[in-house]
Amino acid sequence: MKRILKLTLASVALIAYSCTDLDDELEDTVTEEFSIEGVSVGGGGADGGPLLAPFGRLRSGSAGNTGFFASQSVPSDEMAVGQKGGDWFDGGIWIQLHRHTWDAAHERIGEAWNDAYGGIGECNIALAGGNLNTNQTAQVRALRAYFYWRLLDLFGRVKIVTAPGGDAPQSERTEVFDFVESELLAALGIPAVTAGMDLSGSDLGTEVNNYRINQYAALGLLAKLYLNAEVYTGTPRYQEADWAASYIIDNSPYILCDEGCVAPNLSKRPEVDSDPETLEGYATVFAPNNENNPEIIWSIEYNSVGLGGMNFNQMTLHGPSQLTYGLDAAPWNGFQVLEEFYNSYEDGDARKEANFLVGPQTDFSGNALIDFASDDDDLQVVYTPEINELEPNSIRQSGARMKKFSFEVLGRQDMNNDYPIIRLGDVHLMRGEARARAAGDWSLSLPDVNAIRARAGVAPLTSIDAAEFLAERGREMFQESSRRTDQIRFGTFDDVWWEKTNTDAFRSLMPIPFSQIQASNGTLTQNPGY
Repeated sequence: MKRILKLTLASVALIAYSCTDLDDELEDTVTEEFSIEGVSVGGGGADGGPLLAPFGRLRSGSAGNTGFFASQSVPSDEMAVGQKGGDWFDGGIWIQLHRHTWDAAHERIGEAWNDAYGGIGECNIALAGGNLNTNQTAQVRALRAYFYWRLLDLFGRVKIVTAPGGDAPQSERTEVFDFVESELLAALGIPAVTAGMDLSGSDLGTEVNNYRINQYAALGLLAKLYLNAEVYTGTPRYQEADWAASYIIDNSPYILCDEGCVAPNLSKRPEVDSDPETLEGYATVFAPNNENNPEIIWSIEYNSVGLGGMNFNQMTLHGPSQLTYGLDAAPWNGFQVLEEFYNSYEDGDARKEANFLVGPQTDFSGNALIDFASDDDDLQVVYTPEINELEPNSIRQSGARMKKFSFEVLGRQDMNNDYPIIRLGDVHLMRGEARARAAGDWSLSLPDVNAIRARAGVAPLTSIDAAEFLAERGREMFQESSRRTDQIRFGTFDDVWWEKTNTDAFRSLMPIPFSQIQASNGTLTQNPGY
């Protein structure tokens, strides 16, 4: 059944918005598909069966203000969560993440641990159940390897548990690396990644299904693993990263979503002429209707009915912006983009327009958006790139807001955008970096970097070094849970930046959660420094 919903916004006096770390999910009983101006919204979904539970666990903590996303993004130079008076202090957890002063009892870090092991547990149950065919078995082994990659990247020394309800001794980081590599190679049916590898014997297929793991998704995970191998093990594996990424680029059907890659703009307000009718190129990769985007190799499926967990609209928008998009709930006004990161984009970069919301804001009809609880005498909502302070009174309209995963009109707290884990733009940058590092010559990355820049509508670079490559990777991969890992690999994670002066090198690893150590009966020990 299709319903036509018409929204009328009356004049509303917005007295105050007290928004903080809200984890409550509001259930909505309206589940039918609906249309706006002839654009169908909703529907879709991956197949069910024995893969449903393991892949479903990916939604926990991947695109919300908890777990993996928080642990990867807020400690980086991308974004912060400023304390706005009594809002978003939450016991200091966001300030600790930004200033690198967290400890082993930190809630968000503990969630990242629990989410990964929750996913591993579902994979182990599926593998032990005897209901999987060979392709499904290979997919679940690769998925479990991905969950272990998260643990490898964040915590290093963890337990490799491969049976339901089982336990294991704590493994060193090199052992976890070896396990992740061996599981992905086994799924691909090859002993090693080489220049001329033959994947014809793989139990993984080549079918395009963004919500499942095919050969190209598994190779993307291996490229990510090998690119960071020197951090994880002390031994570089850049050649293998190059081979894995090159195989995807040369053999897969995926393309960079560029000119001609278009989708209806579900953020279009019917009465606002300046809102484009369609999106093209980079912006379509992250839109609410991105489920069949030709650049996405593997993504996490989200939707507003039954597959929730992505709530970027709530996390970043100020409360009055509810009236911009006709959202069903007032946003929480938390996450802000750091000014220096925002300014790393040049004007005319399509990614700058797609990734950030800045400047004067308007309501659903295009009129000035008013905040009667404004911090100053200007009542119109204006998102300013500069942020006055991290705490205790970060101005409520300060900071560019993250908009990469764009907000559809009449949206709910749970968004419909799918969240890419592996996409071709990232694969190009992984290949470029791997080639540069293997040869010690950053100019070798220019073909891949400039392919990405051409799609963004900015001029090609004629020269590049490590710092510029990291900046370019940041511009492309913003909000995709990549920045912490990238900064560690490039040696900048313990640098000083806005409101962050702690340079403890040991914080490149997160602490093993204290609650897990307590429950382990001495089988888990803490990472150095904590």
